[in-house]
Amino acid sequence: MKIVVAYGGTSPEREVSLSSGAAVAEALEQSGIEVILEDVTSPCDFINKWTSFSADGVFIALHGGWGENGRFQACLEAFNIPYTGSGPEACMLAMDKAKAKLVFSSQKIPTARGLLKRTGSRCGNRETALLEEYRQLIVKPNCGGSTVGVSRVASMAELEAGLQEAWKIEDEALVEVYIPGREITVAVWEKENGEIIALPAIDIRPEGDFYDYKHKYTSGATEYLCPAPLSEELAERLGIFAIGAHCGLGCRVYSRIDFRVTSNEDIYILEANTVPGMTETSLVPKAAAASGVSFADFVSIVARVSFSIDREF
Repeated sequence: MKIVVAYGGTSPEREVSLSSGAAVAEALEQSGIEVILEDVTSPCDFINKWTSFSADGVFIALHGGWGENGRFQACLEAFNIPYTGSGPEACMLAMDKAKAKLVFSSQKIPTARGLLKRTGSRCGNRETALLEEYRQLIVKPNCGGSTVGVSRVASMAELEAGLQEAWKIEDEALVEVYIPGREITVAVWEKENGEIIALPAIDIRPEGDFYDYKHKYTSGATEYLCPAPLSEELAERLGIFAIGAHCGLGCRVYSRIDFRVTSNEDIYILEANTVPGMTETSLVPKAAAASGVSFADFVSIVARVSFSIDREF
Protein backbone atom coordinates (compact mmCIF):
# COMPACT_ATOMS: atom_id res chain seq x y z
CA MET A 1 0.00 0.00 0.00
CA LYS A 2 0.99 3.60 -0.63
CA ILE A 3 -0.70 6.18 1.60
CA VAL A 4 -0.71 9.96 1.66
CA VAL A 5 -0.78 11.26 5.24
CA ALA A 6 -2.67 14.57 5.17
CA TYR A 7 -1.60 16.78 8.05
CA GLY A 8 -1.00 20.42 9.01
CA GLY A 9 -4.05 22.35 7.88
CA THR A 10 -4.91 25.93 8.75
CA SER A 11 -6.87 25.59 12.01
CA PRO A 12 -5.67 26.63 15.48
CA GLU A 13 -4.79 22.96 15.97
CA ARG A 14 -2.17 22.98 13.20
CA GLU A 15 0.79 22.25 15.51
CA VAL A 16 -0.97 19.25 17.02
CA SER A 17 -1.81 18.01 13.53
CA LEU A 18 1.82 18.26 12.43
CA SER A 19 2.81 16.04 15.37
CA SER A 20 0.03 13.55 14.65
CA GLY A 21 0.87 13.30 10.96
CA ALA A 22 4.57 12.76 11.54
CA ALA A 23 3.86 10.02 14.09
CA VAL A 24 1.31 8.29 11.85
CA ALA A 25 3.72 8.37 8.89
CA GLU A 26 6.48 6.79 10.95
CA ALA A 27 4.13 4.10 12.28
CA LEU A 28 2.82 3.25 8.81
CA GLU A 29 6.37 2.93 7.49
CA GLN A 30 7.14 0.53 10.34
CA SER A 31 4.35 -1.64 8.94
CA GLY A 32 6.00 -1.67 5.51
CA ILE A 33 3.65 0.88 3.95
CA GLU A 34 5.02 3.53 1.59
CA VAL A 35 4.10 6.99 2.87
CA ILE A 36 3.90 10.50 1.44
CA LEU A 37 3.61 13.26 4.05
CA GLU A 38 1.57 16.15 2.67
CA ASP A 39 1.06 19.45 4.49
CA VAL A 40 -2.45 20.33 3.32
CA THR A 41 -3.38 24.01 3.43
CA SER A 42 -6.15 23.85 0.83
CA PRO A 43 -8.53 20.97 0.00
CA CYS A 44 -8.71 22.20 -3.59
CA ASP A 45 -4.93 22.16 -4.01
CA PHE A 46 -4.78 18.66 -2.52
CA ILE A 47 -7.40 17.36 -4.95
CA ASN A 48 -5.50 18.89 -7.87
CA LYS A 49 -2.32 17.10 -6.76
CA TRP A 50 -3.96 13.75 -6.00
CA THR A 51 -3.17 11.91 -9.24
CA SER A 52 0.52 12.84 -8.91
CA PHE A 53 0.75 10.82 -5.69
CA SER A 54 -0.29 7.50 -7.32
CA ALA A 55 -1.47 6.43 -3.85
CA ASP A 56 -4.12 4.04 -2.58
CA GLY A 57 -5.73 6.41 -0.11
CA VAL A 58 -5.39 9.20 2.44
CA PHE A 59 -4.74 8.89 6.16
CA ILE A 60 -6.37 12.02 7.61
CA ALA A 61 -4.37 13.53 10.48
CA LEU A 62 -5.90 17.00 10.22
CA HIS A 63 -7.38 18.41 13.43
CA GLY A 64 -10.00 21.13 13.59
CA GLY A 65 -11.48 23.36 10.90
CA TRP A 66 -12.20 21.98 7.45
CA GLY A 67 -9.89 19.02 8.08
CA GLU A 68 -12.17 17.54 10.73
CA ASN A 69 -15.62 19.07 10.20
CA GLY A 70 -16.48 17.01 7.10
CA ARG A 71 -15.50 19.40 4.33
CA PHE A 72 -12.21 17.69 3.48
CA GLN A 73 -13.90 14.30 3.70
CA ALA A 74 -16.66 15.50 1.34
CA CYS A 75 -14.05 16.70 -1.17
CA LEU A 76 -12.33 13.31 -1.11
CA GLU A 77 -15.63 11.49 -1.59
CA ALA A 78 -16.55 13.75 -4.52
CA PHE A 79 -13.43 12.53 -6.31
CA ASN A 80 -13.74 8.90 -5.18
CA ILE A 81 -10.55 9.08 -3.07
CA PRO A 82 -10.39 6.55 -0.19
CA TYR A 83 -9.63 8.01 3.24
CA THR A 84 -9.50 7.00 6.87
CA GLY A 85 -12.20 7.44 9.46
CA SER A 86 -15.71 8.81 9.47
CA GLY A 87 -17.69 10.31 6.62
CA PRO A 88 -18.66 13.97 6.13
CA GLU A 89 -21.97 13.84 8.01
CA ALA A 90 -20.54 12.18 11.12
CA CYS A 91 -17.56 14.55 11.15
CA MET A 92 -19.85 17.57 10.88
CA LEU A 93 -22.11 16.38 13.69
CA ALA A 94 -19.25 15.47 16.01
CA MET A 95 -17.42 18.74 15.39
CA ASP A 96 -20.50 20.84 16.16
CA LYS A 97 -20.79 20.29 19.90
CA ALA A 98 -24.31 21.72 20.17
CA LYS A 99 -25.62 19.41 17.43
CA ALA A 100 -23.73 16.45 18.89
CA LYS A 101 -25.43 17.03 22.25
CA LEU A 102 -28.80 16.61 20.55
CA VAL A 103 -27.65 13.28 19.10
CA PHE A 104 -26.33 12.13 22.47
CA SER A 105 -29.64 13.01 24.12
CA SER A 106 -31.51 11.00 21.46
CA GLN A 107 -29.27 8.03 22.36
CA LYS A 108 -30.15 8.45 26.08
CA ILE A 109 -26.56 9.41 26.92
CA PRO A 110 -26.48 12.05 29.68
CA THR A 111 -24.88 15.35 28.73
CA ALA A 112 -24.35 18.57 30.68
CA ARG A 113 -26.81 21.44 30.37
CA GLY A 114 -25.61 24.19 28.09
CA LEU A 115 -26.48 27.00 25.72
CA LEU A 116 -25.04 28.43 22.53
CA LYS A 117 -23.75 32.00 22.42
CA ARG A 118 -23.08 33.80 19.15
CA THR A 119 -20.49 36.54 18.78
CA GLY A 120 -21.60 39.77 20.40
CA SER A 121 -24.63 38.33 22.20
CA ARG A 122 -25.06 39.52 25.77
CA CYS A 123 -25.31 37.44 28.91
CA GLY A 124 -28.49 37.65 30.92
CA ASN A 125 -30.87 35.74 33.14
CA ARG A 126 -30.11 32.29 31.74
CA GLU A 127 -26.38 32.57 32.38
CA THR A 128 -26.94 34.11 35.81
CA ALA A 129 -29.28 31.27 36.76
CA LEU A 130 -26.77 28.62 35.61
CA LEU A 131 -23.98 30.23 37.65
CA GLU A 132 -26.17 30.51 40.74
CA GLU A 133 -27.24 26.87 40.49
CA TYR A 134 -23.96 25.23 39.44
CA ARG A 135 -21.30 27.79 40.51
CA GLN A 136 -18.90 26.92 37.67
CA LEU A 137 -19.35 26.82 33.91
CA ILE A 138 -17.18 25.82 30.96
CA VAL A 139 -16.90 28.11 27.93
CA LYS A 140 -15.49 26.71 24.68
CA PRO A 141 -15.64 27.25 20.93
CA ASN A 142 -18.60 25.25 19.64
CA CYS A 143 -16.57 23.59 16.87
CA GLY A 144 -13.09 23.77 18.36
CA GLY A 145 -10.79 21.08 19.67
CA SER A 146 -7.57 20.45 21.63
CA THR A 147 -9.08 22.65 24.41
CA VAL A 148 -8.04 25.77 22.44
CA GLY A 149 -10.00 28.76 23.74
CA VAL A 150 -11.57 26.83 26.64
CA SER A 151 -12.18 28.53 30.03
CA ARG A 152 -13.60 27.47 33.38
CA VAL A 153 -15.52 30.39 34.90
CA ALA A 154 -17.18 31.14 38.24
CA SER A 155 -18.54 34.68 37.79
CA MET A 156 -20.30 36.79 35.19
CA ALA A 157 -17.11 38.78 34.61
CA GLU A 158 -15.13 35.57 33.98
CA LEU A 159 -17.93 34.31 31.73
CA GLU A 160 -17.78 37.45 29.59
CA ALA A 161 -13.99 37.13 29.35
CA GLY A 162 -14.27 33.44 28.47
CA LEU A 163 -16.72 34.19 25.69
CA GLN A 164 -14.37 36.76 24.23
CA GLU A 165 -11.58 34.14 24.18
CA ALA A 166 -13.81 31.53 22.55
CA TRP A 167 -15.08 34.04 19.96
CA LYS A 168 -11.49 34.66 18.88
CA ILE A 169 -11.56 31.10 17.54
CA GLU A 170 -15.04 31.11 15.98
CA ASP A 171 -18.40 32.86 15.99
CA GLU A 172 -20.22 30.42 18.28
CA ALA A 173 -19.33 29.46 21.84
CA LEU A 174 -20.87 26.74 23.98
CA VAL A 175 -21.53 27.60 27.62
CA GLU A 176 -21.86 24.37 29.56
CA VAL A 177 -22.34 23.37 33.18
CA TYR A 178 -19.05 22.25 34.73
CA ILE A 179 -19.28 18.66 35.99
CA PRO A 180 -16.95 18.05 38.98
CA GLY A 181 -15.29 14.67 38.86
CA ARG A 182 -12.93 12.60 36.75
CA GLU A 183 -12.01 13.14 33.10
CA ILE A 184 -12.36 9.78 31.32
CA THR A 185 -11.92 9.06 27.63
CA VAL A 186 -12.85 5.93 25.69
CA ALA A 187 -11.65 5.06 22.19
CA VAL A 188 -14.02 3.16 19.91
CA TRP A 189 -12.52 0.94 17.24
CA GLU A 190 -13.93 -1.04 14.34
CA LYS A 191 -11.87 -4.18 13.91
CA GLU A 192 -11.14 -5.93 10.62
CA ASN A 193 -13.91 -8.46 11.28
CA GLY A 194 -16.44 -5.63 11.55
CA GLU A 195 -16.81 -5.81 15.34
CA ILE A 196 -17.08 -2.41 17.05
CA ILE A 197 -15.41 -2.39 20.46
CA ALA A 198 -14.57 0.07 23.22
CA LEU A 199 -10.86 0.08 24.03
CA PRO A 200 -9.73 0.35 27.68
CA ALA A 201 -10.78 3.64 29.26
CA ILE A 202 -8.18 6.25 30.22
CA ASP A 203 -8.34 8.23 33.46
CA ILE A 204 -6.91 11.72 32.82
CA ARG A 205 -5.50 13.41 35.93
CA PRO A 206 -4.12 16.91 35.25
CA GLU A 207 -2.28 18.92 37.87
CA GLY A 208 -4.71 21.46 39.26
CA ASP A 209 -7.81 19.51 38.18
CA PHE A 210 -8.40 21.36 34.87
CA TYR A 211 -7.42 19.63 31.63
CA ASP A 212 -6.66 22.70 29.50
CA TYR A 213 -4.31 23.11 26.51
CA LYS A 214 -1.25 23.56 28.74
CA HIS A 215 -1.91 20.37 30.70
CA LYS A 216 -2.78 18.44 27.54
CA TYR A 217 0.44 19.23 25.68
CA THR A 218 3.02 19.89 28.41
CA SER A 219 5.07 16.82 29.26
CA GLY A 220 4.53 15.68 32.85
CA ALA A 221 1.62 18.07 33.51
CA THR A 222 -0.96 15.29 33.39
CA GLU A 223 -1.03 11.69 34.58
CA TYR A 224 -2.78 9.13 32.35
CA LEU A 225 -3.97 5.86 33.86
CA CYS A 226 -4.78 3.18 31.30
CA PRO A 227 -6.66 1.00 31.88
CA ALA A 228 -8.46 3.44 34.16
CA PRO A 229 -9.01 2.23 37.74
CA LEU A 230 -12.77 1.75 37.41
CA SER A 231 -15.27 -0.75 38.70
CA GLU A 232 -16.25 -3.38 36.17
CA GLU A 233 -19.80 -2.01 36.09
CA LEU A 234 -18.65 1.59 35.45
CA ALA A 235 -16.20 0.54 32.76
CA GLU A 236 -18.95 -1.41 31.02
CA ARG A 237 -21.36 1.54 31.12
CA LEU A 238 -18.71 3.86 29.70
CA GLY A 239 -18.05 1.43 26.88
CA ILE A 240 -21.76 1.16 26.06
CA PHE A 241 -22.15 4.94 26.05
CA ALA A 242 -19.02 5.38 23.91
CA ILE A 243 -20.19 2.89 21.29
CA GLY A 244 -23.67 4.43 21.41
CA ALA A 245 -22.24 7.91 20.74
CA HIS A 246 -19.98 6.58 17.95
CA CYS A 247 -22.83 4.80 16.20
CA GLY A 248 -25.40 7.50 16.90
CA LEU A 249 -23.26 10.08 15.12
CA GLY A 250 -22.60 7.64 12.28
CA CYS A 251 -18.86 7.42 12.95
CA ARG A 252 -16.77 4.80 11.21
CA VAL A 253 -13.55 2.89 11.92
CA TYR A 254 -12.40 4.79 15.04
CA SER A 255 -13.22 7.71 17.30
CA ARG A 256 -12.56 8.98 20.81
CA ILE A 257 -15.39 9.82 23.20
CA ASP A 258 -14.74 12.09 26.20
CA PHE A 259 -16.66 11.92 29.47
CA ARG A 260 -16.88 13.37 32.96
CA VAL A 261 -17.63 10.93 35.79
CA THR A 262 -18.84 12.24 39.16
CA SER A 263 -17.96 10.88 42.59
CA ASN A 264 -21.34 9.07 42.51
CA GLU A 265 -20.29 7.43 39.20
CA ASP A 266 -22.80 9.43 37.17
CA ILE A 267 -21.58 9.68 33.58
CA TYR A 268 -21.84 12.78 31.37
CA ILE A 269 -20.61 12.79 27.79
CA LEU A 270 -18.59 15.81 26.68
CA GLU A 271 -17.87 15.27 23.00
CA ALA A 272 -16.78 12.90 20.25
CA ASN A 273 -13.58 13.21 18.22
CA THR A 274 -13.56 11.76 14.71
CA VAL A 275 -9.89 12.64 14.07
CA PRO A 276 -8.30 12.36 17.52
CA GLY A 277 -4.65 13.06 18.24
CA MET A 278 -2.45 10.28 16.91
CA THR A 279 1.05 10.66 18.26
CA GLU A 280 2.44 7.59 20.01
CA THR A 281 1.69 9.23 23.36
CA SER A 282 -1.82 10.38 22.39
CA LEU A 283 -4.86 8.88 24.06
CA VAL A 284 -6.13 6.54 21.34
CA PRO A 285 -2.71 4.87 20.83
CA LYS A 286 -2.42 4.52 24.64
CA ALA A 287 -5.75 2.71 24.71
CA ALA A 288 -4.75 0.47 21.81
CA ALA A 289 -1.47 -0.40 23.54
CA ALA A 290 -3.37 -1.30 26.72
CA SER A 291 -5.36 -3.81 24.68
CA GLY A 292 -2.20 -5.31 23.19
CA VAL A 293 -2.18 -3.51 19.82
CA SER A 294 0.96 -1.56 18.87
CA PHE A 295 0.71 1.92 17.38
CA ALA A 296 2.05 0.66 14.04
CA ASP A 297 -0.50 -2.16 13.92
CA PHE A 298 -3.33 0.16 14.97
CA VAL A 299 -2.79 2.76 12.24
CA SER A 300 -2.27 0.14 9.55
CA ILE A 301 -5.51 -1.62 10.53
CA VAL A 302 -7.32 1.75 10.56
CA ALA A 303 -6.10 2.31 7.00
CA ARG A 304 -7.03 -1.17 5.75
CA VAL A 305 -10.51 -1.08 7.29
CA SER A 306 -11.15 2.47 6.09
CA PHE A 307 -10.10 1.79 2.51
CA SER A 308 -12.29 -1.31 2.33
CA ILE A 309 -15.48 0.57 3.27
CA ASP A 310 -18.07 0.84 0.52
CA ARG A 311 -18.83 4.52 0.72
CA GLU A 312 -21.67 6.10 -1.22
CA PHE A 313 -20.45 8.40 -3.99
